Formats: sequence, structure tokens, C-alpha cells
Amino acid sequence: MRKVKFYKFETGKSPVEEYFDSLSNKQFEKIAFVLDIIEQLDIVPRKFFKKLQGTNDIWEVRVQQGNNIL
Repeated sequence: MRKVKFYKFETGKSPVEEYFDSLSNKQFEKIAFVLDIIEQLDIVPRKFFKKLQGTNDIWEVRVQQGNNIL
């Protein structure tokens, strides 16, 4: 099983968590659903999850909610 970890500055602030605070409940629920898929499934559909080229282990999570890509 995978563990999703969010980037944090040395100060402890997390830009991802701050971004979550700016979303509607519906948008956040969709992201939480996709993050759960990523943690639970061995093979995650590429439309949700892909490794960023040229990085050691940074992955992009993409969530579509209506016409928005989050």
C-alpha cells in the first residue's frame, strides 16, 4: 500500500493543505476519493497519477471535477 505525503516547508506549512482549504467541499471530496484510490490500488489509472519526468520521486495527482482539473 502507498502512503501519500504532502510537501511541507521547513516552517511546517504545507501548500497542498492550504490549497485544500481554498476548495469547495465537493472539490475536496473528489480529491480525497482519488487520493484514497492512489493509496489503496496497486495499479492506479494514469489519468489520476503519474511520475513527473526528471524527478527522483515526485508524482502528479490530477482530479477532474466537472470542467475543472484540480
